[in-house]
Amino acid sequence: MNNTSLPPVIAIDGPSASGKGTLAAIVAKTLGWHQLDSGMLYRLSALAVLKKNIQSDNEAEIAKVARNLNVCFVGQQVLLDNDDVSDVLRTEEVGALASRIAAYPLLRQALFERQLAFRKAPGLVADGRDMGTVIFPDAKLKIFLIADVNERAQRRYKQLIEKGISANLVSLLDDLKARDERDMHRSHAPLVPAKDAIIIDSSTLSIEESVAKVLAYWSAVNA
Repeated sequence: MNNTSLPPVIAIDGPSASGKGTLAAIVAKTLGWHQLDSGMLYRLSALAVLKKNIQSDNEAEIAKVARNLNVCFVGQQVLLDNDDVSDVLRTEEVGALASRIAAYPLLRQALFERQLAFRKAPGLVADGRDMGTVIFPDAKLKIFLIADVNERAQRRYKQLIEKGISANLVSLLDDLKARDERDMHRSHAPLVPAKDAIIIDSSTLSIEESVAKVLAYWSAVNA
């Protein structure tokens, strides 16, 4: 499907800690576009579930919570029910729960329309796990960002320590491997490259090099 009447989308998918969020943010800023961090919506749902003490296997209630999220994005701040939850969203507890509940079809459906609403002029850079396959299958450019799991664990560890959040490298590595397994083998919207996606391995690339690659691909698409 290719609807030229809609604002263009660059979809960046990939496993956890591959660097897709940082990449998407810089590409969006460079182009002057909007950004959708879809993983943030799942983390927000997970945090809301924890706050409301909802059982992690109660798919219907979790989907209900997601549909009614009171979320506001103010610059780099993320507000949930008017509370700044920017830092707690990055904790491993929230991330692990988000990964588990993301497999629920009812939750993914609940967040579907909310994600589509981010598509506004002049364009959108959307990152996640199913941006190019499910949410924006008509994206003009689809990137699938990968990186060695050990490198990803090191990046996540550094990111958490810099934020003052305690972390254990071995636990992070095990958690990433478990998330990869869940994400790639879930029955609904599994983590797979779109058939027309360009695969970029960022294991040995700086963020600047990854950004340059995406911008070059975008220029080529529009040549």
